[in-house]
Amino acid sequence: MTKVLVLMAVLLTTAVQARSSDGQHLLVFGDSLSAAYGIDIEKGWASLLAQHWQQNGKPHRLTNASISGETTDGGLARLPVTLQEIKPDIVAIELGANDGLRGHPLTRIQANLERMVDLVEAAGAQPIVIGISLPPSHGPRYVDGFRSLFAKVAEAKQVPFIDFYRAEFFDQPGYIQEDGMHPTEAPQPLIRDAVLGFLEQQNLLQ
Repeated sequence: MTKVLVLMAVLLTTAVQARSSDGQHLLVFGDSLSAAYGIDIEKGWASLLAQHWQQNGKPHRLTNASISGETTDGGLARLPVTLQEIKPDIVAIELGANDGLRGHPLTRIQANLERMVDLVEAAGAQPIVIGISLPPSHGPRYVDGFRSLFAKVAEAKQVPFIDFYRAEFFDQPGYIQEDGMHPTEAPQPLIRDAVLGFLEQQNLLQ
């Protein structure tokens, strides 16, 4: 019930209605990295992207269905209903960090992500895989395997891939919260700009 209430709150807060029906509808389907954990939801990268489109008269829409703490198991379970309700044109899948923090098998994470890509394509939408990483305390072998699996999913499924593990998002003082994992408000515009540039480069906003 808690997850349902949180999801409803996120959807109501961040869904931006377009001025026309000609634009693209982006569904952000992730975890705390996209749910603006620890900061104002309106200051998170997804909300900033929606605001950018609205302020610049773009007809695109964004629905943020991200939930802090979500795993690929949970995402896979709720994705079919979310796709049916939102009917997006593009789905950015940003999941896996919580699986990794719990030490889930990499094969299981990869299989779940591939299944989500399949579900998105079956719904007639364009999937995007977002790459992330883990703290080094999880060991180099596991972390290296984790980091590489997102690109492997994108390559296997022939879908666009954008890596969120970028130095410019995390390497400045004040860019990471005290938990050592989540970005603060400061780098959120950088993440928004990276996603926007990626969408335009991939010609996904036509």
